[in-house]
This record gives sequence, C-alpha cells and structure tokens, in this order.
Amino acid sequence: MPEPLPPPLLVNSDKTILRFPYPFPEDSYMYSFNVEPHTPSARAESMRAAFDIDEHYLTECRQKAGILAEDPRRCLILPHMEQAQWDFLELAMTSLAADYPHHFTLERNGGHWRWINRLLDIDHAFTFGDPAGFDEAPFRFIARQMQGDMVLLDQRDNTLWMDAGMVTGAADWSLKFDVGMSFHQWHAPVPKAHELGVFDRALRYLLMLRHDHPVRRLNWTMTVNPWLDTSAENYTIWGPDRATVTLDDVADRVHLRVELQALFRLPRSHALAFSIRTYLLPLRDIVRVPKWRARLHRVLRDLDPALSTYKGLDLYRQVTVKFLSRYDDGTPLSPGIQHDATGLV
Repeated sequence: MPEPLPPPLLVNSDKTILRFPYPFPEDSYMYSFNVEPHTPSARAESMRAAFDIDEHYLTECRQKAGILAEDPRRCLILPHMEQAQWDFLELAMTSLAADYPHHFTLERNGGHWRWINRLLDIDHAFTFGDPAGFDEAPFRFIARQMQGDMVLLDQRDNTLWMDAGMVTGAADWSLKFDVGMSFHQWHAPVPKAHELGVFDRALRYLLMLRHDHPVRRLNWTMTVNPWLDTSAENYTIWGPDRATVTLDDVADRVHLRVELQALFRLPRSHALAFSIRTYLLPLRDIVRVPKWRARLHRVLRDLDPALSTYKGLDLYRQVTVKFLSRYDDGTPLSPGIQHDATGLV
C-alpha cells in the first residue's frame, strides 16, 4: 500500500489569518492554568462565539466524516453518559443557532425540535430526549457538525473522568486510550506542570465551575504539514514529517497549532463539555504579522528543553528559530495576544 501523501498547502484568507487565536501574550512560555471566562473577546474574532466556525468548516466536517467512517471508535460514549449527550446537544444547537443564525436554525415547540444546518444541508425533526429520533447517538449527530473535537467529562469521586467524546484531530493522543481515565491520569505525560501544581489547581477550579459560566484557555504545539489528525494511532503517517524540515521549506510546512479549549457545565447531568477547536497557521502566514513573528521567534528560541521534547519540536525547532530570527530585530513588543494595528504585511 502506498504511503499517504501529505495534505495540500493550507490556504488562509487575510481575514482568517487575523482572527487566529495567537497563544503568546509574552515573549516567553511556561505551562500554566491560563483560564479566563469564555465570553466574547475583542482580542480575536475566533473568541466571540461559544463554538467557532470559519471558512474551513465544510472541509473540516468532510475530513471528520471520513475519519469516522474509517474508524468509528473515534467517537466513544460510555453508557452512563446518556443524559450528558442530550445536555450537549442542547448546548451546541442553541449556541450555533444564536451565534450563526444565517447558517443554523433551531425550532422548539415543547419537546418537538427541528434542527436546520444549511451548510451541510441537514433538516432534522426529533423529540428531545428520545433516541428513536436519530439513526446515531445524539452526541455523535451534533458533534460531527462542529469543527474541532468534543469531549464529555463526568464528575464523580472528586475528580473528572473522560467518559465520552468525538476526537478526530488529536495532538498526539488517543481517545481510545484515554476514555475512562481521570483528570490526573490523562494529563500524566505533561512535564513541569505537575511539579508546579498546575493540574491540582486546575481540577479544584473546574470542579466548582458553574452553569452559564463557561471558561476557556489556549494551548499550543506545532505540526509539520497541515495535518489536523495527528492522533497517536496515526503516528506512522504524520510523525516522520518532523525529521524532514529544511530552511527552504520551513515556511510552508511548519504550522503553529493552537487549541481554543472551552469548558461548559451541563445543567442536568452536571458533566462538563470540553471543546477543543484546533487552528493551524503556517509560518508563511505568521511572518505577515510583525508582532506574532517576532514573539514566536523568542518563545521558541528560549523554550524549556523539556517542553520542546514533550511537544515534539526537537527535530525542527532550531531550523524554525533560524528562519524566524530574520524577522526579529529585538524591538520591544506590546503585551497581549492581539496583533498590532499594522495588521498584515
């Protein structure tokens, strides 16, 4: 069987570049519990909706459908998460219809609901709470219509458990491996953060999260070639790319990969919905934003070696730093993640 070809170059419009959720408010980085209220923010357009969609919606939904067809176990739901499924379906439908009324409509007449997704040509009537109205699990029905990965976390025994999810774009992890794990178990591989007590503080905070008070954070790594699906089970497909980057092709092949992670308390089940919306921005787009290119150079240049290894950057970090160094003259940069008024160059 021939080796899979890398995906084609990722083409972003100017608008999509500028709405990117750039993750570095400072010139250095250390893992932290960088959580804030998930409310509309002027810092990035991608942070203005509960669940962001952009110009890549159709492409990413098609990719998700293909992955699910090839490997149905990318969506797993433990039996006790039935009520959380309906909670999530309501959250997703009401949020999408409110934030994007030109694309989505939700009609509710008591328990009789009608969901319209104009982008995917879906018009579906059902009775809320009755699984007979679907040919698949309600969680699967709506999660496959959303960009990014969706996970449902059950709360019991004073911790959180990854007990359901649809994950087709993991950054070197696997839902099939992590499902059923507790909060500390699935975060076990992260270096430094445990010693700093980051996850202990994060868990205490999340256990107290209230309904209608969602929170978010940005997480980041880097990816060679525009693979959204860098799951552990597909490592043999995307992993070798990391050893082949050169100064001649680094601008097109190396991508800053950012996860906009949001958490919502679900009202009936008391579970948490955890959305992981992944964005890729190649270096050739990043260097068009003066503040972002200089700051990324400084972050990567001075990154803690343990974090570089954990994020899988060691094989191409130095060539990336060398490429970015030509765009950084050492001028002080403004704090915050937003781009400066100069916009694109």
